[in-house]
Amino acid sequence: MKSPLLSLPGAVPAEGVDEGVAAHYGDLFREQRALADGTGFVDLSHRGVVAVTGDDRLSWLHLLLTQHVSDLPAGRATEALILSAHGHVEHALYLVDDGTTTWAHVEPDSQDALIAYLESMKFFYRVEVTDRTGDIAVVHLPAGSIAEVPEGVVVRETSYGRDLLLARADLEAFAQDAGKHGPAVGLLGYEALRVEQHRPRLGFETDHRTIPHELGWIGSAVHLQKGCYRGQETVARVQNLGKPPRRLVFLHLDGSEVHLPPHGTELRLADEGPEGRKIGFITTSVRHHELGPIALGLVKRNVPVDAPLVADTTAAAQEVVVEP
Repeated sequence: MKSPLLSLPGAVPAEGVDEGVAAHYGDLFREQRALADGTGFVDLSHRGVVAVTGDDRLSWLHLLLTQHVSDLPAGRATEALILSAHGHVEHALYLVDDGTTTWAHVEPDSQDALIAYLESMKFFYRVEVTDRTGDIAVVHLPAGSIAEVPEGVVVRETSYGRDLLLARADLEAFAQDAGKHGPAVGLLGYEALRVEQHRPRLGFETDHRTIPHELGWIGSAVHLQKGCYRGQETVARVQNLGKPPRRLVFLHLDGSEVHLPPHGTELRLADEGPEGRKIGFITTSVRHHELGPIALGLVKRNVPVDAPLVADTTAAAQEVVVEP
């Protein structure tokens, strides 16, 4: 969905899956600094919004999700995954329950597939699943923001900020009231802080064979003591008997390069050169206002944690995110 905030001065549209919102509003690093300082807001209105209502909503979702949600208190934010039968990540949900409805925001254009799966699992449970993307927009406020939240808006509060589930019809008025919450920040600023915080994103850090252990989703999105859900056998086997085949790493990229290595750029050991064996790939690369060019990448578990890497021709120094 195309955001009305693309009409704000200086707005430059994002591309790819994030098409529909602004990549930035004319000053990328100023926007990043504002967000890091706890001011401003990010338009995430292109994300899908799904609502689950009914008396059985939490107990039913508990059976389907990787997270323990059967007694989720109203107002407490959590994350959860839906896995395939083989334990591969299919959906990532960012959840909050307001006492009558469980809300989830998800990757752009993924809500239809999610709803189709949820509908297929309803059986006799007293639940209703609704696509609310058309009338609810996600807006992010950074950690430390003292902005007032409009009355009646559902809030997901986490360690890295608050996600507001705002009526889409109120989005323009919210943006115009910049005196209360600070300037609009484009998605590139939000993504730079996400990479700095090592937070994985579905479709960026994941591929068709990603399992939760590889990205550090154990703990934040997977509860290891809850009951059965699809794909749990793989999670339990890796947790108790094995090790994930790959691991997420944080990368400092050579700042002398003009271009950032795009998603999918192959990673190799620096001492083997550009013709060496592939040991992973870049998942997200960004320019950070303090750290310079940085990235997240996925590498084979047995890659030494202190080994210099190269992304195509760009040198990359790794920091451990997921222990090998």
